[in-house]
Amino acid sequence: MTGSAILVAGTTSDAGKTIVTTGLCRALARRGLRVAPFKAQNMSNNSMVCSTGGEIGRAQWVQALAARAEPETAMNPVLLKPGSDRRSHVVVHGRPAGDISSTDFVDGRAHLAQAAYAAFDDLGSRYEAVVAEGAGSPAEVNLREGDYVNMGLARHADIPTVVVGDIDRGGVFAAMYGTVALLEPADQGLVAGFIVNKFRGDETLLEPGLRRLAELTGRPVYGVLPWRADVWLDSEDALDLTGRRSSSGERTLRVAVIRLPRISNFTDVDALGIEPDLDVVFASHPRALADADLVVLPGTRATIDDLAWLREQGLDRAIVRHAEAGGSVLGICGGFQMLGRSISDPHGIEMSGATKVSGLGLLDVSTDFVPEKVLRLSHGEALGQPVTGYEIHHGLVTRDEDEEFLDGARRGSVFGTMWHGSLESDAFRESFLSDVARHVGFERAGTGISFAAQREARLDLLGDLVETHLDVEALLDLMTRGSPRRWPVLAAGRVR
Repeated sequence: MTGSAILVAGTTSDAGKTIVTTGLCRALARRGLRVAPFKAQNMSNNSMVCSTGGEIGRAQWVQALAARAEPETAMNPVLLKPGSDRRSHVVVHGRPAGDISSTDFVDGRAHLAQAAYAAFDDLGSRYEAVVAEGAGSPAEVNLREGDYVNMGLARHADIPTVVVGDIDRGGVFAAMYGTVALLEPADQGLVAGFIVNKFRGDETLLEPGLRRLAELTGRPVYGVLPWRADVWLDSEDALDLTGRRSSSGERTLRVAVIRLPRISNFTDVDALGIEPDLDVVFASHPRALADADLVVLPGTRATIDDLAWLREQGLDRAIVRHAEAGGSVLGICGGFQMLGRSISDPHGIEMSGATKVSGLGLLDVSTDFVPEKVLRLSHGEALGQPVTGYEIHHGLVTRDEDEEFLDGARRGSVFGTMWHGSLESDAFRESFLSDVARHVGFERAGTGISFAAQREARLDLLGDLVETHLDVEALLDLMTRGSPRRWPVLAAGRVR
C-alpha cells in the first residue's frame, strides 16, 4: 500500500464510527486529498448500486460522496445481508456469493478476509488516504480469530486505530479503557487514541475524565464531537427507526411506513423525512394506519416471511381497508411484490420454506423469484416527471391489466415499483405527494426542497463538526506516519 490510512473503531455498534468516518472523509477531501472510505465487511440490508453495477452498503456509498470519490465495490468488498436470525446472504465485490450461517462466523470466512484485504490494498495503491470504518467493537474477543474488519484489518496493513465512544450511553470512559485493555498486546500497539461522540453540555466538565483516560492509557483524546439533532445520514441498519414529525402548523400529510422485521433499503423514505409538511411514522400495528394518508410498504430481505408477519399483525387487512377507502399506498421492491396476487419462490431464494403464497391482491401483478440477481441503475418518467432509481432484487414481476408505473404497476391510488430511491427525484416526489394530497381532498403546495442539496448540506455539516471539534491535523499526521509503536500495554492485554 502506498497511501496513508486510519481505522475508526468503536466501543460498541452505533457509537459513531460512521459519523466520524464520513466527517473525516469530507474534511480530508477539503484539503485536496484523494481519499476513499472503506469497510471490510458491512452487515446491512441497506445497500446501493454503483455505476459499474455492483452492490455496496449504503453507508459506504454516502461516505464516497463525502470523500468526493466515485463509489465502487472495493470500498465495501464484503456485504452480509441478513435473511434470517442465523443466516445471511453474502455479497463479494458487489455480486452475490452464496450464504453464510452464524456457525460459519469464525471458521468459514477466510476467503472473505482475503477479498477484503485485497480490496483495501487496491484502494491504498490508488488513493492518497483511506479512512476505514470498523464494525461493532474490536473488543469482541470471541470473534477475534476470524476478524478482518477491526484489528485483523489493522494488523494486515499496520493501520493506526482510533476508538470512538458514545458518551450519551453512559460509561464511556470505562468502555474506552476496557476496549483497549481486552486486546492482545500486538493489537493494543495499533490503538492510538480516542474520540468522544454525542457530548451534551459544557465540555470543561468533561476535561478531568479526558485527562484521566489519557493518563491511564497513555493515549490522547483527539476531540469531542457534540450531540446535534440535525446530524443524520442515510441509515445503515434498522436499529433506530424513529420517523420524523412535521414542523409545519398547516394541514400535513400523514405517512405510515410499515416496519417490517426484515426491512431493507428503508432509506427510500428519507426523502419524505426532509419534507416539512409531512408526518412520517414507522408502524407495526394496525392502529398506526388509522389516520394515515399514505401507507408505504418498503423493501425487505425476506418478502414471504415478512408478508406472513404482516398477516399475523392484522396489517394486511388494515392496508386493504386503507386502499379501499381511497387512501394511497406505495409499495417498493418487496413491498410492491406483497401488493400483488402471488409470490412464487420455487428455487428457495429467500429460504422461507414456502414455494408460493398469495399477496394482498391490490395490484394485478405476480412475482417469481429467480437465482439471477438484478443490479442496475434505472432512469425513466412517471407522473410527467423524470425519475432515477436503482434496482436490487431476485424477484421478477409480471404486470397484467394495471397501468405501468416505474417498471411496476398502478391501480388508482395504489402504486408499486421495483425502483429504490425514486423519491429522491425532487420533481417526481412533488408530483407524487400532490397526487396523495388530492386523494384526501386538499391541494398541497410544493416545498421546492432538493434532496441532493440536503444530503450535501449534511455532509458539509459533518465536515464542519470534525474540523471544529477534532484535531484533524494530528489525525492526518497519524495516518501519514503510522502508529509510533510506543503505546503502553494495558494490564488485561498481558494476561495469557
